[in-house]
Amino acid sequence: MSRASSQTMRLVVHESNEGVRRRSPLYARPSIAAIILLLLFAIGWLDYATGTAPFEHLYYLPILLAASVFDYTGGLICAVLAIALYHMANAHLRELHYDRSDYFQVALFLIVGGVTARLAGDRRKMKRLAHTDDLTGLHNLRGFEARLKQIIANAQLHETPASMLVLDVDGLKSINDVYGHIAGAAAVREVGYLIAETLSEGAVACRYGGDEFAIVLAANEVEAFAAAEKLRKAVEAKAPILAGKPFPAGSLTISIGIAACQPRPNQPPDLIGEKLFRSADHALYQAKRQGRNRVRLTG
Repeated sequence: MSRASSQTMRLVVHESNEGVRRRSPLYARPSIAAIILLLLFAIGWLDYATGTAPFEHLYYLPILLAASVFDYTGGLICAVLAIALYHMANAHLRELHYDRSDYFQVALFLIVGGVTARLAGDRRKMKRLAHTDDLTGLHNLRGFEARLKQIIANAQLHETPASMLVLDVDGLKSINDVYGHIAGAAAVREVGYLIAETLSEGAVACRYGGDEFAIVLAANEVEAFAAAEKLRKAVEAKAPILAGKPFPAGSLTISIGIAACQPRPNQPPDLIGEKLFRSADHALYQAKRQGRNRVRLTG
C-alpha cells in the first residue's frame, strides 16, 4: 500500500490479546446447550411415544448442532445422550437385545458427531487462515474495515475516543542489505509478535505492508501514547535472533505515529478511520525525520 494513496487503504486487524478465538465450552453458551437438550428429549419422547415410527433419525439434528458449536466434546456428549435416549425409547434395547440396525444406528450417532466437529473445526481454521498474515500471526489485508467501523461506531455511540497507531521497523533496509532478507523478515515477525504480546485487551492490530503496522485503540491520546511507548520500549529491549544470528538489545527499533479523535456521531465510520490513518501516518513521518525510535503525536 502506498502511503500517498490513502484512498485505497486496506488494513486488517489482529485482536492482540485473543489470538485465535476458541469455541466456547458448554457452560459458556447455556442457551444453545439448553436448546440441544430440549431437542434431544423431545425427540426421545416422540421415539418412545410412537413406538414403531423411525424417529431415531431426528437425533442427528441436535448432534449436528452440538458438534458444530461445541466441537468434539459437545458432539460426543450429545451422541452419548442420543444413544441413551434411543435405548430408553425402545423396549428391545432396554433389554439389551440388539440387531444389526441397532449397532449401525449407535455407530452413526458417534460418527456423525465426530465428522461434523471435524468439518466445523476445519471451516473455522480455513476462515482464520484466510484472515491471518503468515509472517507475523497478525491479520492480513482482509476484514479490517468491518472491525474498524465497529470500533469507531462504538466510540460514536458511547461518546468515547478512538486512536490509531501507525508504525514501521527502523532501518529494515540496512538489515536486509547486511544480513539478508531472511533476517529482515525475522525482524518484521519479531515486531509482530511483540505487538500481540504488548497491547492491552481491546486493541486491534494488523500488518498492512512489508514492515508497516497499524493499531486501533479505544483510547484517548494520552492512553494511546502510553501504549505506544510501552511497545517501543519492548521492541528496543528485545535481543532478537534474526536468521540464526543473535543481536544485542537495541538492534531492533520502531517509530510510531499516533492520531486520536472523538468521533462525531454524524460522520461515516470509514471516513473517520481513513482520517485517523492519514494523521497517524503523518506523525510517523515526523518521528522518522526526528531521529527514529520514538513516538510522535499528530499535530
